[in-house]
Amino acid sequence: MKHSRLLLTAAPVALMFPAFAHALPVSANAEAPPAAATAAVEPSVDKAPAKEVFSTGVAKARDLLDSAISTSSLSEQEILKFSPQSVADLLRNLPGVRSDASQGDGYGNISIRGLPIAATGSKFVQLQEDGLPVFEFGDIGFATADTFLRYDTTVGQVQAIRGGSASTFASNSPGGVINFISKTGVNAGGAVQTTFGLDHRSYRLDFDYGTPLSDTLRVNVGGFYRRGEGPRSTGFDGQDGGQIKVNVTKEFTGGYIRFYGKYLNDRTPVYGYIPMKVTGTNSDPTYSSVANFDMKRDTLLNRNFTTIVGLDGNDALSRQNVRDGQHPIVKSVGFEAQFTVAGWSITNRFRYAGISGSFVSPQFVQVGDAAAITGRLGGSGGSIAFANGPNAGTVIANPSALNGNGLLAAIGMASNRYNSLDNVTNDLRGSRTWSVGSGALTTTAGFYKSRQNIGTTFLWTSVIQDVRGGGRGALIDVTSATGVPITQNGVYGFGAALLGGCCRLNYNVAYDVNAPYGSVNYQIGKLSLGGSLRYDMGSANGTYTEGTGFSSYDIDGNGVISDAESRTSRFGAAVPGLIDYSYNNLSYSASANYRIAQTWSVFGRYSRGGRANADRIISSRFLNFKDGSLLRPETAVDKVTQAEGGFKYRTDSTMFNLTGFWAEAMDTNLDPRDGAPVERLFRAKGIELEGSYTRGIASITAGATYTSAKIAKDKVTPIFVGNTPHNQAGLIYQVTPQISADRFNIGAVIIGTTGSYAGDDEQLRIPAYVTTNAFVQFHVTQQLLLSVNAANLFDSKAITGVQDTTMPAGGIVMGRTLPGRTVSAAVRMDF
Repeated sequence: MKHSRLLLTAAPVALMFPAFAHALPVSANAEAPPAAATAAVEPSVDKAPAKEVFSTGVAKARDLLDSAISTSSLSEQEILKFSPQSVADLLRNLPGVRSDASQGDGYGNISIRGLPIAATGSKFVQLQEDGLPVFEFGDIGFATADTFLRYDTTVGQVQAIRGGSASTFASNSPGGVINFISKTGVNAGGAVQTTFGLDHRSYRLDFDYGTPLSDTLRVNVGGFYRRGEGPRSTGFDGQDGGQIKVNVTKEFTGGYIRFYGKYLNDRTPVYGYIPMKVTGTNSDPTYSSVANFDMKRDTLLNRNFTTIVGLDGNDALSRQNVRDGQHPIVKSVGFEAQFTVAGWSITNRFRYAGISGSFVSPQFVQVGDAAAITGRLGGSGGSIAFANGPNAGTVIANPSALNGNGLLAAIGMASNRYNSLDNVTNDLRGSRTWSVGSGALTTTAGFYKSRQNIGTTFLWTSVIQDVRGGGRGALIDVTSATGVPITQNGVYGFGAALLGGCCRLNYNVAYDVNAPYGSVNYQIGKLSLGGSLRYDMGSANGTYTEGTGFSSYDIDGNGVISDAESRTSRFGAAVPGLIDYSYNNLSYSASANYRIAQTWSVFGRYSRGGRANADRIISSRFLNFKDGSLLRPETAVDKVTQAEGGFKYRTDSTMFNLTGFWAEAMDTNLDPRDGAPVERLFRAKGIELEGSYTRGIASITAGATYTSAKIAKDKVTPIFVGNTPHNQAGLIYQVTPQISADRFNIGAVIIGTTGSYAGDDEQLRIPAYVTTNAFVQFHVTQQLLLSVNAANLFDSKAITGVQDTTMPAGGIVMGRTLPGRTVSAAVRMDF
């Protein structure tokens, strides 16, 4: 009913007021605008460089040399060369962005400039699609924003703003905003592209077509479909699905109105942690693959384990397909309108997204000696046998020789349902420029309203599995020395029995956000001074239910309760806890920009923003569930304070940006390793470089970010104060050299990071790595393009995270890695 009221409210508002695409009348709709990472073309060095207009996270689009912001953009042509395997993989190409792309097409960890990632997702960075957030909160448990976003040929440009005015021109995004901007049919034509793996099974078809239907009406439609196993061995086609997008734009005198829709239904594997051998010391470890399990190509997913059986949210018997993996379903509709009234440029954007689906993945895994795990579960003298697969029922006489590695994996298998992650958003703003003295004063005022549902159910299970690559693993049955089956078809418990019974949860919460905001910018000659404010008023209402523990349930219906069936999780008579609180947060930003010459400028900015906490503070027990209130009101919003300054230089052949930054961020969260609460203050400082140079057919673009980050305060574990946060590298960098001629393009994308710590205790190190993605494109004709892309060409070992924080006695750790070398080819026809 509340969705209906918001829909009814937004529609007349949009008709009454002119709409606005970040005060961008034309550039946000252009097909593949020039990338910020590519030098603009200008007639002469002595003349002002061609304008590079940026629209995301700002009051009004203006030339970057006149703007006190740090930005980057990627055009469709550049992204085509990168051939990214996921959204998180694509974002690795943006300077200042830390993106862990090891989990497949979603569930990525994304941050900017040293801001922390205590758990998962993109807490301080907002992912947007055409100027509106994919999710109000980018770190919803097991439902991160990148899971519900796909890059395809309908996207003309990706824009990213780091820090700056992102604090005040979007809610819950103090670290920055990354915006995927769709094509809108400005230019007639389209493309069909087929991409297929040369060394792995993956097939994908992309298409896009846009055209003016008249002088004032245009349309764009496109999407993709794909199927295959993907870059890692799972033993089945885990990639299966696609999306379709369409928009129709009607122009009129002084503006336009655009209607759009999207349907996404895609299945992709979530790889989870995988076992690795580690030798050496905490400070100098060496990581390698275990026998018959390649850390760069294998996963604990396999062809033999296909169905999770257990109790659903109503404690009724249910089944879930393991092969669904991460299964986002998005049905969204919206409109965008802009027109001018009495000198005011008014813009309204509205979108309703109905979001559902599921998530299945091996998440919490313990791998160890087969005999030791057998003894722990079944006691001394127990035995093991294959529970499924070609050897089902066969007793394993010599566990220490199993698969050549002698290992078993005890897996807490995530089995989550996205009941409703619906998102409704409306952003209305107006902007006008006034002549004041000898300068120009631009004023902007707006009102933002959103409603984000978090309706999820966690239904986990526990299984025992061997460690075998190639998607050929199998579940294992454990029997005690007295002949009592400890497992049932490889299942140790129909719940998170291996984790003490956690993870049977039900969230049913709605978050409402209302935020008036405004800004002023005064430009006089070469100097621009700006300031902006945003006041977020939020509320959370709903319930939270936690399972009552284990009880017996006859899962197989044979009239006998097995040992595993006695460990069945259910909600039972659990009384839902209440969630009922509100919060307010004031964000502000002030800046100065001075264009010293036509080709370069200097700037400075100071900002304070906030990120409202959502389900993370529910599950980490920061609420009083009797009345729904916060135990401490300050935990509702984590504040982020930032300062930045630097200079920008641009000519016809060269672009160079240098920015120094400082940030202080509070993080109220939970530790994904053990579910313990996290309350920490982080400080980070550093330098960010971005540049490009073109000479003839050769060019190079590069970016590098040096960050020194520390835990400044810790209310839960004060011993960590002064330490570097886990997974925080000192230096991340990207270099893309290429040669572009009439018929061919050849080049590479080199992305690297220095080492980091696996935990906040600064003990076990994660080594530095460099990956090289190479590309070759050949234009057979102007319309026909053939290309080959090699991701991780040199098959580098790239570890992005390790679950263990110290060197384990058994020499086996659980970690995340980027895929090894994968080569794909594409045929693209433009028309």
